[in-house]
Amino acid sequence: MTINETELIQFTQALVQTPSLPGEEKAVIELAAAEMQRLGYDRVFTDTNGSLIGLIEGAQAGPTLLLDAHCDTVGIAAGVPWQHDPYGGQIVGERMFGRGTTDMKGALAGMVHAAAAVDRTRLKGRVAVSVTIMEEVMEGVALQGVMDEIRPDFVVIGESTELNLNHGGRGRAEIQLEATGKPAHSSSPQFGLNAVHLMIKAIQAIEALPLPRDPLLGQGLLALTDIISEPYPGYSVIPSRCRVTYDRRLMPGESEESVLEPIRQLPEMARVTATLSEGHHTSYTGAILAGQKFFPAWKFPVDHPFVEQALAGLQRTGLKPQLSAYQYCTNAAYSAGRANVPTVGFGPSTEGQAHVIDEYIELAQLSAAAKGYMGIIEQVIG
Repeated sequence: MTINETELIQFTQALVQTPSLPGEEKAVIELAAAEMQRLGYDRVFTDTNGSLIGLIEGAQAGPTLLLDAHCDTVGIAAGVPWQHDPYGGQIVGERMFGRGTTDMKGALAGMVHAAAAVDRTRLKGRVAVSVTIMEEVMEGVALQGVMDEIRPDFVVIGESTELNLNHGGRGRAEIQLEATGKPAHSSSPQFGLNAVHLMIKAIQAIEALPLPRDPLLGQGLLALTDIISEPYPGYSVIPSRCRVTYDRRLMPGESEESVLEPIRQLPEMARVTATLSEGHHTSYTGAILAGQKFFPAWKFPVDHPFVEQALAGLQRTGLKPQLSAYQYCTNAAYSAGRANVPTVGFGPSTEGQAHVIDEYIELAQLSAAAKGYMGIIEQVIG
């Protein structure tokens, strides 16, 4: 079978035209489920969290290959001008514009159509396509629910790679610092202990700490994303509390302890605590997705059998992918970083198109990605 490109484009447009913020994905899940059923999937269902799973059963027994795409998107900032309707799916020239075209409804559509187009009589195993929820707020947490359900042997993450093949990706940790001082009237600051001053010293020491570097993933990063003092507004009072959030980009092999302990051991941290943030989000089904915001980095060697098979599958479709790695965090933080299931990343468009004004996807990349997913499926279990 071949992929119907007109239907692929129309389905992508329909996905983009259906807003799906984290926790509000029900409508887009129903849309994707209807498309899977129309295309003849053997089984289509949702898990407890609300992620959608579609199964294609091969003629012979064998491993399970999971293709994963999240369906939630970031929002549209008020007052930010878009030239194209963010939920229009408008096609101008050879590009489709709209929120989620790149991140990552284009890949989602490509996966759904690719799995349906393979020749099942030649498959030795089964293909699962997951449409996961709430990735934008808790990477990998919803995917864990999917993987607990179907126990895949291999995973393909559809985040953008510009049609290259990623065999690694940075992780992410959200670190909370809290300094506790002593309040006093601002006309007599000597009677208090300014929590902001304590935090400033801690920040200076933390940002002087060396960070790990990886040959594939590059340099670990530490970015201060907010600072809040209390009471606020501070009318004539020395702040007695100060909180800071750091976004820490992780390298392979880093753990919660290895990230936090160098910070905690600094002398400047005597009156400052360092912990991992806790995520707590309610899905559209009412399920709670919760846990520490520590999402590990991951990497597989270039000669890993699954990496080699995925590369060969893409090449058989005429693509010439380079081997690379994600600079941002993806659902692979769970599949590879925690579960250690062989994982690669392959998708249309570029990382730089995610979350931007007038986000778009090249139609040629959308089509090529769908064919690439078919190539991987046929190479791995065909």
